[in-house]
Amino acid sequence: MYDPITMKLNADPFILSALKEDITSEDVTTNSVMRKACLGEVDLICKEEGIICGLEVFARVFELLDDEVEITLFVKDGDKVMPGEKMAKLRGDIRSLLSGERTALNYLQRMSGIATYTHAIAELLEGTGIKLLDTRKTTPNNRVFEKYAVRIGGGHNHRYNLTDGVLLKDNHIGAAGGVKEAVLMAKEYAPFVRKIEVEAENLEMVKEALEAGADIIMLDNMTPEAMKEAIAIIDHRAEIEISGNVTKENIARIRSLGVDYVSCGALTHSAPILDISLKNLHPIK
Repeated sequence: MYDPITMKLNADPFILSALKEDITSEDVTTNSVMRKACLGEVDLICKEEGIICGLEVFARVFELLDDEVEITLFVKDGDKVMPGEKMAKLRGDIRSLLSGERTALNYLQRMSGIATYTHAIAELLEGTGIKLLDTRKTTPNNRVFEKYAVRIGGGHNHRYNLTDGVLLKDNHIGAAGGVKEAVLMAKEYAPFVRKIEVEAENLEMVKEALEAGADIIMLDNMTPEAMKEAIAIIDHRAEIEISGNVTKENIARIRSLGVDYVSCGALTHSAPILDISLKNLHPIK
């Protein structure tokens, strides 16, 4: 994902904004103790087990601050890391290393936390053929990073934004006057290459969506019994997505249902960070 063009177009503006948020005029603490340039080194240390993700974003923070900072990586995105493991070494002006530390770690900890949580849930679905999807429940201005982290953790991306696909939810259906009306309007308006997905909260909505020709039917917040009945009604005539308060703790109930997708907002809105630190900073004489 993070080739040079993609980084400059999609990631750099957000990284620069994060740096500006943290440094409005100067890093007064660093400038107090480091009055002039001084070459130094620091280690990137993992403090708990997990899946590392966001190393290129981490590195890019320092590159945008100071293109002379050298970063040697010992792991790559997607690797399993362990407590105490040294994942990288940074070498450069100590002022740049200190000023970029928090922003760089914020990205790396957040992205690694999402990758780790996603990996844990994806493992629970292994062998079922069910694709684990994320949602648009992402941190504002961090979607490009968080959805990348889902993929690194073994999940898949649902639509990136509102332009990517048609998903008729309860309020769209209410605005249109019903499931059938909403699907017909979407078919008339949306490009023919777009699949039409309908959120169904009960069996009647499932039947209406099926009759209207929906490509994907999302079973939203249904009981296991209702889901089984809905799946029987659909009978492979549309793809099926399960959604609604899906977490690592309750996803086992979905394993045997034989659906195509399960979407999980918790991947991005509830994943804890992975504890990572920059340690052992020292000047190089």
